[in-house]
Amino acid sequence: MILMSHPTGNANVRAVADALLRHGMLLRFATCIGISPQSPLAQRFPQRIFNLPPDKMWTHPQREIVRHLASRFGVRGIIEHERGWASMDQVGRDLDRYVAKKLEQTDESSLTGVYCYEDFALATFEAAKRRQLRRVYDLPIAYWEVSQRLLREQAERWPAWEPTLGGTRDSAEKLERKRQELELSDVVITPSKFVFDTLPAAVRERKKVVVAEFGSPEVSSLTSVTRAPSSRPLRVLFAGAMTQRKGLADVFAAMKLVDSKAVELVVIGSPVSPISFYRGELADFRYEAPREHRAMLELMQSCDVLVLPSIVEGRALVQQEALACGLPLIVTRNAGGEDLIDEGETGFLVPPNSPESIAQKITWFVAHRGELPRMSAAARAKAAERTWRDYGEKVVHAIAA
Repeated sequence: MILMSHPTGNANVRAVADALLRHGMLLRFATCIGISPQSPLAQRFPQRIFNLPPDKMWTHPQREIVRHLASRFGVRGIIEHERGWASMDQVGRDLDRYVAKKLEQTDESSLTGVYCYEDFALATFEAAKRRQLRRVYDLPIAYWEVSQRLLREQAERWPAWEPTLGGTRDSAEKLERKRQELELSDVVITPSKFVFDTLPAAVRERKKVVVAEFGSPEVSSLTSVTRAPSSRPLRVLFAGAMTQRKGLADVFAAMKLVDSKAVELVVIGSPVSPISFYRGELADFRYEAPREHRAMLELMQSCDVLVLPSIVEGRALVQQEALACGLPLIVTRNAGGEDLIDEGETGFLVPPNSPESIAQKITWFVAHRGELPRMSAAARAKAAERTWRDYGEKVVHAIAA
C-alpha cells in the first residue's frame, strides 16, 4: 500500500491516485484542499475535486486557504516566493511535514511505500527511510542543475525577461532540498525523455528511473469548433505562463520576422510581469486571459497552430491539449514532447533559442494552409494514443515491479 501526497493536485497527480486506488494500492492521498464530487463546493472549486473515497484522503488546508485569499485580495508579502508564510513553497513544505508526522503516527502494517513530488518530499522521505519504506519520487520538470544552467543562460540572452524566469530566484536551501530528495528516493518517475536525460548519470545508474508520458484530454468530450476560412490570417497560439522559461521572448522575436498581415499571434496565459512589459516587447498580439479548462480548449480550436519553444519543462500538457484540439505543434525537445512530433505530420521540432527557426516554420504553415486539415487529423490521432489511464497504469507497474 502507498501513501501519496501533493499540495494541489493536477491531471497527472489524479491519474496516479486513481490508478493506485483501482489496483487496491492506495492507503491514503494527502493534499491541502480535497473536495468530493458531491460537495456543494465542487462547482466552485472543480480543480480540487478528487474521485476518491473520503476515508482515503487526508487534508491539511490552512496555509493553502490563506494563499488563495492573499492572491485574491492582492496581499503580496505573505505569498512572496519561498519566504512568504503562505507561499507555494511554504504551503508544500507544511504539507510535507504534516504527512511525515502522520507517517510516524500510523501503524498500518500494509504500508510499503510513499509517493511524493519534487519540492514537497524531504520530510516524508526521511520519515519513510526510518521505517524502511520504499520512496517513489515524481520529478515533473527537468532536474534542478540543468534547469538552473538553462535559465541563467536565458537571463543573459534576454536580460529584460529575467524577472519572468522564476527559477533563477530559487535559494541555495531550496536547491539543496531537491538534491536531498533525489538522493533519498528509490524510484524516480519522469514524464519525458528530456527530463530523464537531465538526471545525473550516476542517478540513472543507481536508481530505477521510469519515463511515463502524460495522457491527453478525451477528444470525444470536446465541442467541435469550425475554424474560420483560410482567407484570414494564420492563428498561432502560445498558451502558458508568460515567461521566457516557455520561450515567449523567442516567439515575440519570431513574430517580427514573419509577414505580420499573414499571421495573428494569440497569447493565453498568466502575465508574470505587467502586461505593459509584453506590449513593449511586441505591440501587436491578441491577449486572452486564463479561463476554465473547457473554455480554453474551445479557444484552442479556433486557432491553427500551437507554438511552444520552451527552454525548461517536464512535459508541457498544453501540447497534448492542442493536439487533441487538432492543432499541429511547433515545439522544442525541451518542452518534453518530442515523441508527439511526426515531422510534417503532427508538427515540427525546432531548436531552443532560435527565433529564426520558429519564424521559418510559421512561414511554412502560411504557405501550406492546404495541409492543415490533414495535419489536424494527424494531431488528433496522435493525442488519442496517450491516455491518462495508460499513464497511471505505467506508473503503478513501475511502483509494483
